Amino acid sequence: MVAPPARGSWVILLSFMLALMLTEIPMPEPMEWGRPQWTVLVLIYWVAALPHRVGPWYAWIVGLLLDILQGSLLGIHALSLALVAALMKSLHQRFRMYPVWQQALLVMVLVGLYQLLLNWGQALGGAKSDSLLFLLPSLVSAFFWPWIFVLLRSIRRALKVS
Repeated sequence: MVAPPARGSWVILLSFMLALMLTEIPMPEPMEWGRPQWTVLVLIYWVAALPHRVGPWYAWIVGLLLDILQGSLLGIHALSLALVAALMKSLHQRFRMYPVWQQALLVMVLVGLYQLLLNWGQALGGAKSDSLLFLLPSLVSAFFWPWIFVLLRSIRRALKVS
C-alpha cells in the first residue's frame, strides 16, 4: 500500500518560522522571565498531530536555528528540542486522548524539562542561574497551550495538512 503524499509542509515550516520570530521579539526585562516557549509549543503540537512527519530530527534542525538566532552554545537548544520531541513522539497517542487542560499539564512538564536541559547546558557553558525563575516559562506556556492547540488544529484542518 502506497502512503498518500505529504501535504502542507509549508504550513509546518511557516508555523515554526513564526514561533522563532515570536521567540526573538524584545520584551521588558521583568517580563523576559515569563516568555512562553513558542517553539516548544509548536513542536509539541506538530509531533502530537503528525508524528510521522515531525519528530526528533525536525526538532534538531529547528533547535540549531534557535541556537544560531539566540547566539547560545551550539546544539543546546537542538538537543533539548530533540529530547522533548522524542518524548512527545512516544506519548502522542495518549496525549491526543487527554482533554486540553490535561494536555496543558503535560505541556508544562515537557517545557519544564526543556528549561532544565537548557539551564544545565548553560551551566556547562559557564552561565549560572541562582533561582528557579528559569522554570516560569513552563507555567506560562501551559497557560497558552489551549489557544495554540485550537489555532494550529484549525489551520491544519482548514488547509488539510497531512
